[in-house]
Amino acid sequence: MDSKDKPTAGKVVCVTSEGNDLEANVDPRFGRCQYFIIVDTSTLDFEAVRNPNISGMGGVGVQSAQLMVDKNVNAVLTGNVGPNAFQTLKAAGIEMITGVTGVVKDAVEKYKEGGFKSVSRPTVEHKSGLE
Repeated sequence: MDSKDKPTAGKVVCVTSEGNDLEANVDPRFGRCQYFIIVDTSTLDFEAVRNPNISGMGGVGVQSAQLMVDKNVNAVLTGNVGPNAFQTLKAAGIEMITGVTGVVKDAVEKYKEGGFKSVSRPTVEHKSGLE
């Protein structure tokens, strides 16, 4: 591979979001985020998916992770990920990046530049997104 090639080009990433476009702020929650912004990193074409699990009583992390599998996502960019979602995403081979803040589009650009490191364990405890 040429050194100019970005290894993340052509991947599909999901950024948890408080709004339905690339200018929205990143939502720090995975399972209970407002929206999932599914982005093609090579074109920045995106799909905004309102989180159908946001008000679920339980299992929302696993259900949201399964949605990522169904959408053929390669990586998830979010603030935090709980243990059940972590296990489901890991089993599916989906890269998890946490600690993401700011605007969705900036997060995607930083990802494309290799500015994030994957996590190897959950970053919050069970049911931490409940408020």
